[in-house]
Amino acid sequence: MVKPFLSGDTLIQLGKWTEKELDALLRAAASIPDTGRRIVFLSGHFLDTAYRESTLTGDSSTPEKLVVNLKEVDCFTFIDYIEAMRLSSSFDEFVQKLKGVRYRDGTVSYENRNHFFTDWSTYNAEHVTDSTARIGGCRTVIMQKRLNEREDGSLLLQDIPAKNRNVAFIPSPAVDREIIDVLRTGDYLGIYSGISGLDVSHVGIFIRAGGKIYLRHASSARRVRKVVDQEFERYLKSKPGIVVLRPKE
Repeated sequence: MVKPFLSGDTLIQLGKWTEKELDALLRAAASIPDTGRRIVFLSGHFLDTAYRESTLTGDSSTPEKLVVNLKEVDCFTFIDYIEAMRLSSSFDEFVQKLKGVRYRDGTVSYENRNHFFTDWSTYNAEHVTDSTARIGGCRTVIMQKRLNEREDGSLLLQDIPAKNRNVAFIPSPAVDREIIDVLRTGDYLGIYSGISGLDVSHVGIFIRAGGKIYLRHASSARRVRKVVDQEFERYLKSKPGIVVLRPKE
């Protein structure tokens, strides 16, 4: 296992890989023309990767460094890495793409970080599109949210301005076979949150394989704590609904 190291302003922990092995992995992925299959290929190499929250370095009082931690992920950094990897054909390119995925305009700072799932479709529109309303049709619910602001007006994340955003989601009871058939392997799914200040409470990747459908995600559940595939319909039963961000070809 490669020890963590600092390269310029980037803190790197490659986990089970070497940089040479990652170059080979990304070259192999880049040869897969279908976006969904490429995401399945890349994310499959993260199965059983340990879950860990708060791996990013910055906050309102600490300067942010770009973190590449492939040893441990949370649900959001997991999809950060997969999205940056699917756009890359080498490790160096991956590091550069990660800046553009994780931060507005690729500028590494706590203030510029995409803290919310729907920030992706707002600020990374060249790479993903919010397909929720198109997929959900008349079953889609649109909620006016004040992201980062609690009901009492206090901020969830200090020094990050609250912002108004219409968040579209498909309620779980409406996610029937017709909706599922329109979902694509590689879609990024957010679990809608009714909590004030949040758009989603969790994120993962929709996977269709072997006649079954899964959510591939970094689970924080006490008995799991790793990247796993969970049966999608069973997982969704206890959740409010889904937000669908679709990677562009």
